[in-house]
Amino acid sequence: MEVNPLAVILVYFDSKGDRLLYRYPYQTLGQTLKLEEPHEEQPNKKRNPFAVASTDDLLQTPTHQHPTQAQGQGQGQLQGFADDVLSALFAVKPQLCNQKFELKLNDVRFVSHPTLISVVPAVTSNSASNQTTTSGSNAASSSVAVTVAKKQQMLINIVFALHAQASYSIVKCYHELSKRLGLALKFEEQRSGYLTEQTAYMARTHDEQQQQPLERTFELIAERCSLAKALKSICNDLCTTGLLSTTLNSNLTLTFCLPAKAHQLHKKGSMVDPETIDRCLRALKPYHGMLLLVDFAELLDCVPPTGARMLWQLVDAYNPLISLQSMASNADLSIEHVYKLVSHLVYWAKATIIYPLCETNVYVIAPDAPLHTKSHLVEKFSTRFAGMSLFEVISDFSLPTSIGHLTTPLQQPARQGILAQMVLWMLQHHLLMQLHTYVQFMPSDDDEFGDSASCNQTHMPGSCDNLTEEERDDDPLHGGSILSMSSQPLPMPVNANRRPMVEDHDSLASDNIAVQPSSSHKSNFSMTASLSTDNCDSLDSMEDEQKLKELLQVFNDADRAAIRRIPASLNVDDLSLLVKLYQMGYFKSEHHLEEIMYFENLRRSQLLQLLDKFRDVLIIYETEDPAIASMYNNK
Repeated sequence: MEVNPLAVILVYFDSKGDRLLYRYPYQTLGQTLKLEEPHEEQPNKKRNPFAVASTDDLLQTPTHQHPTQAQGQGQGQLQGFADDVLSALFAVKPQLCNQKFELKLNDVRFVSHPTLISVVPAVTSNSASNQTTTSGSNAASSSVAVTVAKKQQMLINIVFALHAQASYSIVKCYHELSKRLGLALKFEEQRSGYLTEQTAYMARTHDEQQQQPLERTFELIAERCSLAKALKSICNDLCTTGLLSTTLNSNLTLTFCLPAKAHQLHKKGSMVDPETIDRCLRALKPYHGMLLLVDFAELLDCVPPTGARMLWQLVDAYNPLISLQSMASNADLSIEHVYKLVSHLVYWAKATIIYPLCETNVYVIAPDAPLHTKSHLVEKFSTRFAGMSLFEVISDFSLPTSIGHLTTPLQQPARQGILAQMVLWMLQHHLLMQLHTYVQFMPSDDDEFGDSASCNQTHMPGSCDNLTEEERDDDPLHGGSILSMSSQPLPMPVNANRRPMVEDHDSLASDNIAVQPSSSHKSNFSMTASLSTDNCDSLDSMEDEQKLKELLQVFNDADRAAIRRIPASLNVDDLSLLVKLYQMGYFKSEHHLEEIMYFENLRRSQLLQLLDKFRDVLIIYETEDPAIASMYNNK
């Protein structure tokens, strides 16, 4: 799907009539052949003798056309439409002004926003004043200039010719650009009569160059008129970068971004439309970070001069290692202003959203990373990091790997800093994607593991007794890091010392009865003291058991039975945290660990310990953040 415009056309209409004043590109347009041309020049094509030519629709009436000059588009140029035809089409009636205008002819779609502008020309007339004679003075006659205000209206229509298959979002962007240009010209016309002056220059040039080729006339207009020069620059910028920063009448700066084109500068082939960017930015949270994709000097092109000061405040506090909330605090800006600035930079393909760089971040090679041997990024990486190979560095991320696994405490700080810079460089060029850990509540059936646990207690692979000290440190289920595992869901092993919850409750109740002191043992002081202590413990355990029952009421019967089999469910604090996170909806694979940590004010170690204790009912997996990944996954 093409995003480049085929042409930009300027049509003017006033009381004297309509006229196409300028268009670019202004190469020779394909013209239809005359009917009296010999038929030998037409291609020899066998015609169906039973075919009937329909003449009801003039646009579909067959005309004798050269095969390489048919109406529509050819080699990225607008072809086959005469200027007088285009002028008549786009000089719309006042009822169609100040709204979207869209017209499809063959394989070309014309989009514009006709703007009606009020013009107040100054009409000067001279009238002789009455001659008066006074004593001591000569008779004098004076001419008084009388200005008559006569209100007129003119229509200005800046039309963009696009490919007919252009998507709705692209058409919407070009309509917005035509609307902004119309409003800017209206403002300058009311301020200084700029539009009247420019259209007069263009019309005069057309009259003077009637005997010259039309292409030469348009070239001369672009040299003489600043408005034509601006339209030419706009068309060229749309075809190259998709970023505009044009000043009209040396006064008004117009900035515009075509996201579908601009984001291809950083990831070729990606089709990023404004709707996708909006969905990503709506998911922006204070814990997110920002990564600039361009140098600081290129940032001012995307903001008007009035917004440059606030942007530089954010740039001064920019650091990919900290969150947006920290940057807002350091820049003395509200988080809402930071959101708007970051959203603007992301829309203009000047920045992207990341999670702040830290040792626990897990990265893997992006599936669409351009890592072929002839990629220009290979040489670019070697230039940026002398003596380093892109393939050698990125091979460490063939499997999901955290930055902490690539560093050791014995490494020099400079080496760790270079590694961080290389990771940031690969993120800027979309060679890596970050994986986040998500949690899903998935309890097992009641009897799925009950019997097998008692039969295989001594032979369970996860038993601590069968592990050496070194293996125990590496095992994520016995002190190791959960994030060090692969992206596969966590296994759900059975605890060797687990007993059915009903038996535990029965034994607990029997113990409470047995500890009641009897009269036959009152003479034994030590036994009495021990029983008294057991009585206090029993009361506490009964209170805890009552609280545990209340916490478990949030689950259904099957889930409650699965949780009861876990030893950690007897701990009030652990179960309370589990229930809290469950009720908040964090165990539905919709929130990653960093988000849970931020909103619930938890440390990573707390959360990982909870996941490890309740690993029988909680599974984890690693994937990219869908809100951020959606920007570059649409092609």
